[in-house]
Amino acid sequence: MQWRIWWLAAAGKFFEGLVVFMTGVAMPLMADEFDMNGVQHGIVGAASLFGILVGALALGHLADQFGRKFMFIVEMVIFVLFLMLLSVSPNFGWTVFFLFGVGVALGCDYPTAHLVISESIPTGARGRLVLGAFGFQAVGALCGTAVGYVVLSNVDGVGAWRWMYAVTIIPALLVTLGRLFVSESPHWLVSHGRTEEAEQEARRLLDRRPPYPKVVRLARARHGHVSARSLKTLFQPSHWRATVLASVPWFLQDLGTYGIGIFTPTILAMALGHAATHGHDLSDIVANDLLAVEGAALIDLLLIVGVAAAVMLADRAGRIPLQVLGFVGCAAGLLLASLSLDHAGWVQTLLLFAGFMLFNFMTNLGPNAQTYLIAGEVFPTHIRGLGAGFAAAFGKVGAVATAFLFPILLEDIGTQTLLYLLAGTSVLGAVVTWLFRIETSGVSLETVGHPDPAKALVD
Repeated sequence: MQWRIWWLAAAGKFFEGLVVFMTGVAMPLMADEFDMNGVQHGIVGAASLFGILVGALALGHLADQFGRKFMFIVEMVIFVLFLMLLSVSPNFGWTVFFLFGVGVALGCDYPTAHLVISESIPTGARGRLVLGAFGFQAVGALCGTAVGYVVLSNVDGVGAWRWMYAVTIIPALLVTLGRLFVSESPHWLVSHGRTEEAEQEARRLLDRRPPYPKVVRLARARHGHVSARSLKTLFQPSHWRATVLASVPWFLQDLGTYGIGIFTPTILAMALGHAATHGHDLSDIVANDLLAVEGAALIDLLLIVGVAAAVMLADRAGRIPLQVLGFVGCAAGLLLASLSLDHAGWVQTLLLFAGFMLFNFMTNLGPNAQTYLIAGEVFPTHIRGLGAGFAAAFGKVGAVATAFLFPILLEDIGTQTLLYLLAGTSVLGAVVTWLFRIETSGVSLETVGHPDPAKALVD
């Protein structure tokens, strides 16, 4: 059961990387079909990310009220529905709306997927298993690029972008079906005073041959039922430090991660002189898109390498040191990429690829992985969904801003200045992480937010 939960949660992160990064490949075809301008490019890039923001904030906390399993299923139903609609979208407006709906489902998955994993596995393995599932976002990003490449190579016509999304429908349906057969979180049941049900679900969770433990008995919570909390709860004296740590660095890292991630093909095409000019026919658009996708795929490989390093080190080195180091490394990578614009030929290509590859490695070693991990660990059980959802939503404010403004700023201030600004936000992320640090490596979830951690398990 523990592994079933893990794989089904990992699938949600895979779909996020697949859809969000595939949009960058699909966008040139959308632009040709709908005759999009620069602002409309930004709207399409930001649509799913804005949906993630809304979903994390509006739906994520419902896992505290209705249960982890219920929202784990509901979010996938929403995801499948909007994928189907997106693949047959009739015009620009509906495409934006359907991308937004897909994002809402993925946003709900941010806190829920983390909670169903972290509340079902031992403390000592929590970091590497949560990040292992999160790493499938990078796998999804690479697969999204690959799917886009295969479709562009084999499907004729401007509507080829629709097939990029359509191929995701069947796998998403299978994941939805699988989530019907997982156990509910015993943590959540106990926090709501449902101790007997929690014991039953714990037995399902720990079922193995030979049986161990043979008997499951859980202590009853003294506080009894805990109702859902409002956002004001996150800014109470006992929680505000955790709220800042979970949300502000996430916002700062999303500015760079999604801006670079979505528009890597665009930046490569512009910097290396392969951007399609206005007036090219469809074959030119596809040819330029394929060329940029090949370069983006090579760079995206470093996302997987980075998260693999995070999985190995999170429980050993700690969340805070890795996040600080990652932010500093991101700044170094962006500065290296910016230097490429002062050169030409093979030197420019080398610096640009080296900078983006370093950025991708360091962001997944540090802030992209650790912000997700920390947000689901620093809050107590009864507001864990609320806190993680708020942090994810706040982070996606940065993602939406950069997705919308990136193509506009690329034209107005240029690639180099934009890379300088993103390097500055990375440095700021390292500073905020250190000032508000709360290390959760090796800390039991039952003790988080408890006034006297030594007594938390007794309570």
